[in-house]
Amino acid sequence: MLAKARNGTVGTSVVAGGTKKDIVLLVISGAALLLSLFRVPLPFDPAWIAIVCCGIPIVLEAIIGLVTSFDIKADVLVSLALIASIWIGEIFAAGEVSFIMQLGALLEQLTVARARAGIEKLVRLTPRTARVLRGGREVILPAEQVQVGDLLRVLPGESIPVDGVITAGQTSVNQAVMTGEPLPADKGVGDPVSSGTVNQFGVFDMRAEKVGEDSSIQRMIRLVRSADASRAKIVGIADRWATWVVVIALTAAVVTGLVTRDIIRAVTILVVFCPCALVLATPTAVMAAIGNAAHHSFLVREGDALERLARMTKIAFDKTGTLTRGEPKVIDVKSFSPHYSEERIYELAAAAESLSEHPLGRAVVTSYRNVFGKTPPSAGAFRMTLGRGVSAEAEGLSLLAGNEEFLRENGIALPEEDDTQRYRDEGCTVIYLAAGGEAVGFLILSDTLREKSAAMVKQLRAIPVEPVLLTGDHENAAHAIASRLGIEEVHAACLPEDKMQYMEESRRNGCSVCMIGDGVNDAPALKSAAVGIAMGGVGSDIAVEAADIALVDDNISELPHLLRLSRRMMTTIKLNMSFSMGLNFAAIVLAIASVLDPVSGALVHNAGSVLVILNSALLLRWRKRGLARRP
Repeated sequence: MLAKARNGTVGTSVVAGGTKKDIVLLVISGAALLLSLFRVPLPFDPAWIAIVCCGIPIVLEAIIGLVTSFDIKADVLVSLALIASIWIGEIFAAGEVSFIMQLGALLEQLTVARARAGIEKLVRLTPRTARVLRGGREVILPAEQVQVGDLLRVLPGESIPVDGVITAGQTSVNQAVMTGEPLPADKGVGDPVSSGTVNQFGVFDMRAEKVGEDSSIQRMIRLVRSADASRAKIVGIADRWATWVVVIALTAAVVTGLVTRDIIRAVTILVVFCPCALVLATPTAVMAAIGNAAHHSFLVREGDALERLARMTKIAFDKTGTLTRGEPKVIDVKSFSPHYSEERIYELAAAAESLSEHPLGRAVVTSYRNVFGKTPPSAGAFRMTLGRGVSAEAEGLSLLAGNEEFLRENGIALPEEDDTQRYRDEGCTVIYLAAGGEAVGFLILSDTLREKSAAMVKQLRAIPVEPVLLTGDHENAAHAIASRLGIEEVHAACLPEDKMQYMEESRRNGCSVCMIGDGVNDAPALKSAAVGIAMGGVGSDIAVEAADIALVDDNISELPHLLRLSRRMMTTIKLNMSFSMGLNFAAIVLAIASVLDPVSGALVHNAGSVLVILNSALLLRWRKRGLARRP
């Protein structure tokens, strides 16, 4: 069971169920070895229990690998040592080697990824039904039965079932599932809409253009599946070296046996050259590093994710919800009129929007409450014009709050120079306010940077790792954020397939890229990246399931520590391997000189394994000096 888990041929449910069984077998085997070591009188040597529980699975796996694919792994040498030890009557040595090898396999198995449910969650996002207009009536059909050219009706709060074009009505659509943009998009006749996105306001009719497997949400599901299938699994270091280890050990054992004609010396060489410490070198370091990462709120879901992360040369960031908070807020208020202060503009705008359900209206009210600590004045005669703005009456004034077109449609003239273009160039949203038939000012809303984003990017450059911005936002917003953070490489207006294509092109060019994102639209890129990191606090469940690592509390300031930790982990693994191989060669010399017998050779390996574990344990509390500790 454990050997199969190492080779990645066991399903997750089997691994999960098998882990408990394997732990029980290891406990029983360890107890049996103690009984054998202290020579407790029993009808048989208790070490046989360890051989049966731990050794037989190793031998079987080695035979299967050799017969089916001539696959030489560390199991082959261990099997030879086991059989030879039993042949010469060194039962304890055989049992002890079996136990250590399976202990290392269990530690490695515990770092293997859990089953991912991202694809299933994407499937659940797919609308199941659609309102099809036929003969002037609404007919509710399964979404998969919608045909190209069908007319559909979508009500407020419903997911759009297929890709198409609006033919009647106006609305605001939450497109975060596809683009990651934080603000809803206003839609009218002639505008395209995508399946899986959510209609927030108003009823609209649409004509179906892409249905079934051609729809946007189904295309994303295929992207996630293809990215998952194309990711290569990293083979254990011990197994990569196993062929050379087997050849050297067999050669040394055969030559020693022929020269000295001492079979015990030959068997001792096989025993001392068993890669016990080598097998433990990687999983113990990985587990310790995973523990360290967990202390800094990183949940490592893939056992080899940190090994891959150590090789990263670039980190690609999604913007919204990752580098920014993903929530619009008022960042500036300007007045056109000497009769209205900026505070008064803010107050009246919040009053006009107080009954609004639009995300921008709610953002104005929330920002006002946060800034002034009070509720805006009550309003009446409220009316919303979809895609334009709102009208209301408050404190004896007739108020209009909305975009430029909304005010002009209501006969309100705007100043020729209102200083809003520079905000628009940075991707901000402008809400104009009119009071008593006169334009009096405007509010600027924008997604805001996380406080520690700039410092984090600076630390990444010092590692050095190059930051990249991949975002669904338009060029102006993307470059404005990038310039504030010091990010030079920017890719804007990216759809999910664009982000995934960037990862694939980078891989073909020999560049290892880590992707960090938070939304459903980031899932294909998170899957196809060399390493995917999801913002677990604000991110979608699908992004978390698609990623190798989840940042639980969204404290991205810890990201540089994670990269440094991954590189420190690889250094520890290399030290462990060097030590274990050095110990093996030293033990061979002692075995050839007849200083070690099989039992003492096994105990030397036991001591080497303990030292490897202790060295790996240092990673649990490691942090680069000079960096502030996490509170």
